[in-house]
Order: sequence, then C-alpha cells, then structure tokens
Amino acid sequence: MKELKPLYLAAAAIAMPFTAHAGVTIDTIKQRGELNCGVSTGTSIGKSTLDDQGNWTGFEADFCRAVAAAVLGDGTKVNFVPLEFKNAFASLQSSSVDMLARSATWTFSRDNDLAFEWAGVYLYDGQGFLVSKDSGIAEAAQLSGASICVTSGTTTELNLADYFRANGLEYTPITVSSPDQSTANLEAGRCDAYTNEVGGLASYRLGLSEPDNYVILPDIISKEPLGPVVRQDDPQFEDVVEWTLYALIIGEELGITQANAVEMAETASKPEVKRLLGSEGGFGAMMGVENDWAVNVISAVGNYEELFERTLGSKSKANVERGRNKLWSEGGLLYAPPVR
Repeated sequence: MKELKPLYLAAAAIAMPFTAHAGVTIDTIKQRGELNCGVSTGTSIGKSTLDDQGNWTGFEADFCRAVAAAVLGDGTKVNFVPLEFKNAFASLQSSSVDMLARSATWTFSRDNDLAFEWAGVYLYDGQGFLVSKDSGIAEAAQLSGASICVTSGTTTELNLADYFRANGLEYTPITVSSPDQSTANLEAGRCDAYTNEVGGLASYRLGLSEPDNYVILPDIISKEPLGPVVRQDDPQFEDVVEWTLYALIIGEELGITQANAVEMAETASKPEVKRLLGSEGGFGAMMGVENDWAVNVISAVGNYEELFERTLGSKSKANVERGRNKLWSEGGLLYAPPVR
C-alpha cells in the first residue's frame, strides 16, 4: 500500500465529521443557566427599553434572547445587564457579561487594541444630527458655530471633530457621559444639536417631551457598523454569536419565520433549510450546541426582518427605514455565508 501524500491526508481530514466540545464561555453559560448580556441602559426606545413591569424590549434585548436560545434552547434565560457606554467594554473585559449586545461601532483599535471581536454587523448605521425644528437648521453645514451635545469617549465624539475640521467649521462640544444627558441638554437649550448614530437619534427622539418638535438632519457623516461584541479568548462562543446573526438573516432569505420554524424543521425538503434547522448535517454539534439551535433562535425572536420591523422599523414607534439593513438581494448589505 502506497503512503498517502499530505494532500490526500488533508482532504480526508476535511471530509471527516467533526463534533466540537463546548468552549469555556458556553460551558459557563450552561452551568449558570442564563446568558449575561450587556445592553443599553433601558431608555433607548427600539434598542433596549425597560418598561414599568421590568420587561426588556428592543433590538438589543431580542438579540440577547436569540443567543440565549442558541446556547440554552430558551430565549427567556437572559440576565440583562444595563450599561453606560463608559462601562461597557470594561464589563466585557472583566467577564461581568458574556457579550455586549448594546450598540458599539466596530473599529480597528477596538478590534485590535482592546482584544475584542465583533461577531458580525447587525445594524449598518451612520452618524447624524438631531435639532429642533424651531432652529431653522436644515443641513449640517448650518451648524457652524453651534454647540453640539455628544457622548464623551466614543467614536461619535471623534467623528464629530473630524467632520468639523475637514469642513473648516467651528463648534463647541458639550460632552456628557450618556445619551440621556444629551437629550436633556438639547431640550433645555444648552446645546443646538445632538449627534449620534441615526438609529439612536430616532430612538432617543421618542423620549423627548415633544418629539415632533425635533428633526434628524439628512446628512450622514460617518460609517457606523454596529454589532455584538465578545472577548477574543473564546472563538467558539464568537462562532455561536456570529451564526446566531447569520441564522436570522438566512431565515429571512428562506422564509423561515417565528411562526413556522418548528414546522419547517419537520417538513421542509429544501436542503439549505434542512441544514440550517438541524434536520440534516449535524451543524449545531460543530459549535458545541444542539442541532436545532437555529429553530430555537428564530422561534424566540423571528427572522431578521421580523426582529428589525418589530423593534426599530415600520411596526415600531421608532419607524426607522431598513435602508442598508435590507438583504443583499434587495439592495442592502445583509449577507450571510452558507450553512454547508
């Protein structure tokens, strides 16, 4: 018998089925019985809102539920940890939370210097400005000489400085530690504009006493890829969070909804549906979770379209247009690798 060449050995290894053991983070979550998930402070309508009954709603909160469903099979097993931006990264570094679902922009320095990983992009956004209608300001160029509220220590603060410097405009930054302080300052007339991601502006505008008196300017001054954040020390948990997002996107592509996910897992004949929903291929085992993980994810929160429209889109108070957050096949940027 001839000795197998390295090429054939590699090919054989690729062909062999692989079952992963759960990583440290996944084991910890299973032993604890819940996911510790960092979200915004509870006042961002559509992203993470805490109501008077103690219920968390919004895009961030539901993404936490989706990950809990993937790992634990139950989207209700989440310990929501509200975090100001200034505390969010430190909480993740110290393992006070397993992941951040609160909006955080993916940048070079955060990815490399802070030793974090962005498990995909769940919202493609951009920075804009919120002003009162009475100000008469219709575009960003008219903000020259204005005072502008901004959260300190954020990419938003840096983008603001870049934009005004690049355009030769003067401004006075009013830096605070939270969006709530910025909106309070805007309402009180202590600043002429508030700057943040447009999705955030739409959410926080709804918290103003008279939201119809304020408008978001049409100018977008930055790229803001927002997504869930995990530590770099556990690539398997990163895979689970990443593929939870991809399951939501693929679910929309294939017409798998919160209402029909269980039925499709049992009756679908399309191979890609069968692979995603665990009735063929054993893909969940490769990540250290159950093979029906995607059924649990979509059953918990719906597919991406359902999640977005319910929390931020046309069926929500925020009423944010999907825009770049449409599927690639519909002119948007959402694109998921195949389950194969």
